[in-house]
Amino acid sequence: MVFRELGKTGLKVSAIGLGCEHLDRKPYSQVEETINAALEHNINILDVFMPGKEVRENIAKALGSRRKEVIIQGHIGSTDIRQQYDISRDLPTVRRYFEDILRIFGDYIDLGMMFFIDSDEDYKNVFETDFVKYVEHMKNQGYIGHIGFSSHNPATAIKVINTGLPEMMMFSINPAFDMLPPEEYTLDHIDKGFSPELFRGIDPKRTELYKLCQKKQVGITVMKTLGAGKLISPEHTPFEKPLSVHQCIHYALFRPAVASVLLGCKTADEVADAVRYFELSDSDKDYTGIIGTMRNDFRGNCVYCSHCQPCPAEIDIAAVNKYLDIARLDPENIPESIRSHYLSLEHNGGDCISCGNCENRCPFDVPIIKNMEEAEKLFRNGLQTG
Repeated sequence: MVFRELGKTGLKVSAIGLGCEHLDRKPYSQVEETINAALEHNINILDVFMPGKEVRENIAKALGSRRKEVIIQGHIGSTDIRQQYDISRDLPTVRRYFEDILRIFGDYIDLGMMFFIDSDEDYKNVFETDFVKYVEHMKNQGYIGHIGFSSHNPATAIKVINTGLPEMMMFSINPAFDMLPPEEYTLDHIDKGFSPELFRGIDPKRTELYKLCQKKQVGITVMKTLGAGKLISPEHTPFEKPLSVHQCIHYALFRPAVASVLLGCKTADEVADAVRYFELSDSDKDYTGIIGTMRNDFRGNCVYCSHCQPCPAEIDIAAVNKYLDIARLDPENIPESIRSHYLSLEHNGGDCISCGNCENRCPFDVPIIKNMEEAEKLFRNGLQTG
C-alpha cells in the first residue's frame, strides 16, 4: 500500500480507501469479511456517509479494538428520515444523527464532513446558519479531528474552499465527469470552435478546482471513481471500450491534490482486486489510449456539456441526465445516494415545461424532454407518500 498526505490535515491515508456505501443492508458476516480484508491490505481510510444505524454499528463492530487504526470520514447532515437517504440542515436533526455516529465510533470522527454542498442554496444553508457554528464547535471540543465537506459541483466547491474552513473535501472524479484527457485543455480549442467532434463536455471549473486545492493544500478523497460502474461497462461507457477498475483508479490518483480513491467494495475479493493496482505495470494502468478516443457519435447521448443551458425552469439538465444515466444501469436497484442527489436538486425533471429550448441548442440531439420525464418516473418510483 502507498500512503499519501491528505492536504494540510497532516494525516497519512492509504491511496486506496474503502467507501462503505455498498455494505449497507448487507449481513454482518459480509461487512466483517470486507472490513477485515481492507485492514489486511493496509487500507486505513473508510467513508461512512450512510446514515443508517445498522450499517454504522456493523462497521464499528467489525473494527472492534482496531478503531484507532483507521481514519473515519463521518458526514454531518446525512440522515435517513422517511427511511431513505436524505440531507438535513435542521440543527436538532443534524445533531441527532451526527452524535449517534460519534457514539458508535468512540466519540471521535477523524474527518467531519459537511454533507453534500452542491448548490448556492446548500452553501447558504450551511455557511449562513448555525450549521457551520455547530461543526466548528464540535471540532473545538475535540469530537472532530479535521473539517471537510463533500460535493459534486466544482463551482460550489470552490466557494466552500475559499471560506478557508475545510482542510479537505470528498469529490466525484472520473474521466467521464471531467471529460478531458490530461494532455488536452479546453481553451486550446476556442479558436478552432467547439464542433461536436471536439467538444467533450469539458468543464474548466474542474481544472480550476483541482489547482485551487493544490494551492491551498486542501486534500481530496475521491468518490464515484467508476461512475457507478458506467465506465467499466461495455454497454454504458462513453468511450470506445470500457476502462478497467485499475485505469479508473490511476486516473483519479493523478489529479492534483488527490490523496485517496475510495472504492465501494462490498466483498473481500473486490478489495483484493482493487489493491492489485499497486502490482500492475504503468502500461496496464494507462488510460490515455481509451479516453483519448471517445466515441465520435454522441447522437442522442448526453455528455454533460451544458450547451442546453440556460433552462427557463432553472433545471440543471446535465446533473439530471448524469443521475439518470447511473440509474439506467440498474433501474430496479438505484443506489439510494443517487436517488438522494436527484431529489436534492433545487429543480429536477418534474419541473420541465417542455418548451424545447434545450433540445434546439443541444449539439448531440439528446431527447432532453423525454429524459426529464424518465428521470422523474425512475427516481420518484417507490417513494413513500403521505
